[in-house]
Amino acid sequence: MYLEYFNCDYLPFSLTPNTEQYFGAACHNEAIVTLNHALLNGEGFIKVVGEVGTGKTLLCRKLLNELPASVRTAYIPNPHLAPNELRHAVANELGVNLDLHSDQQEFTQAIQARLVALHQEFDHVVLVIDEAQALPIASMEALRLITNFETETKKLLQVVLLGQPELDSKIALPELRQLKQRITFSCHLKELDTEQIYHYVRHRMVKAGYQGPEIFNRNVCTMIKSATNGTPRIINVLSHKILMLMYGKGLKMATPEIVKLAAKDTEACHNIALPWRLDVIAQWRTACLVTFGLCAVLLLLPA
Repeated sequence: MYLEYFNCDYLPFSLTPNTEQYFGAACHNEAIVTLNHALLNGEGFIKVVGEVGTGKTLLCRKLLNELPASVRTAYIPNPHLAPNELRHAVANELGVNLDLHSDQQEFTQAIQARLVALHQEFDHVVLVIDEAQALPIASMEALRLITNFETETKKLLQVVLLGQPELDSKIALPELRQLKQRITFSCHLKELDTEQIYHYVRHRMVKAGYQGPEIFNRNVCTMIKSATNGTPRIINVLSHKILMLMYGKGLKMATPEIVKLAAKDTEACHNIALPWRLDVIAQWRTACLVTFGLCAVLLLLPA
């Protein structure tokens, strides 16, 4: 709709996690550095927690794309699995063929043999679990037991858990205290502040090919922050609608009125008010229009 109008190669605020559009906010860069350091130094469990829409999946994809060839990775995106289902999912990701009715002992022997073989080819074997808060408690304990495989010098399997804040609550349960003690590094993804939003929306536009003048100024970004709490996913939805409205009205710069209208049409956004000066002006315009209309009616009335 508006790609040609803004000379963009693709939608700048698509919700698809595209690592080419990765924006290095401080907390995200810190998480990437921590993950790389921990994994390449052989740490066992690493945890990344963030609210819905803060970029965990994008961070996960960036990590998987950038780990060196010396690291063998396995990825489980939907871990709402019973213990036996989780064991088979891990086996499948590591290239182990197990019968559906394999018992715990057969699984242990097969996985351990496979991990030993992988470590003859790779320096590290890493299991990444996205949406880890969905893991049942029994499955979390099964995961801990899987990571017991080790040599005298290093772990045979390292685990990265990415999840919503509920993951912290689950790991804090008494029955998972052994797992909690094995988490050596923990990262927290935060929402963006106004200054970060200003650079974020600019970054996304430039990455999509836009080369024109500034579209989202800092006043507009302040309103976006109020409407979205700084959650990147909601920022994307709102910014997409702002561009649509700008295209429809023939504008080249976002205005507070456009932001307010787009936020009102976005369920995940909070209701926001115009900056007080603009609100006063809008009220003055309305009053003038009403007064003008009344005067026109009075002039048309017979004497």
